[in-house]
Amino acid sequence: MTDLSTSADYRRPGRPSVLGQVWSGFGQAVSWLDGHGRKAWIAVTLAAFVLAPPLGVALLLFSIGTGRMFSRHNRQSWGCASRRDRHDAFQSARMAMRPSGNAAFDAYKAETLRRLEDEQRAFEDFLTRLREAKDKAEFDQFMDDRARKARDSGPDQPDAA
Repeated sequence: MTDLSTSADYRRPGRPSVLGQVWSGFGQAVSWLDGHGRKAWIAVTLAAFVLAPPLGVALLLFSIGTGRMFSRHNRQSWGCASRRDRHDAFQSARMAMRPSGNAAFDAYKAETLRRLEDEQRAFEDFLTRLREAKDKAEFDQFMDDRARKARDSGPDQPDAA
C-alpha cells in the first residue's frame, strides 16, 4: 500500500522552514517588546506607521487586540496601580481562604493563619507602644526646652512661647 501522507523529507533535517523561521523571529520580537514595556510597543508602532502604514495598522491592531497596548491588566498601563494591587491582593486572599479538600491541610492552614494574625496584632501593638513612647519623649523634650527658655529669659521678661 502507498503512503499518501505529506512528507517533510524535502526540507533539510534539523532546520525549520522559512515560515517557521519568520514565525520564530516574530515571537522573539514580541518577547523583546514585552520585556521593554508599552513604550517600546508605541515606538515600534509609530515607526511602522512611518515606514509602512499597512504594517503600522497591523501592528496597532495586534497590540490592542492582544492587550499589550491598553490593557487594564498590564502592570505598565496607565491608571491606578494601587487599585490593581488591592484587587490582586483581594483575589489572592480569596483564593487562599478556599478549602483545599484535605482536612489536615485545611486545619494546618487555619492554625498557621491564626498564629500569623496573632503575631501581626502583637507587632502592631508593639509599634503603637513605640510610637507613644517616642511621642512622650518628644513632648517631654519640648516641655524641658520651654522651661529652660523661660528660666533663661528671666522673670521680668514676658514668655515668648
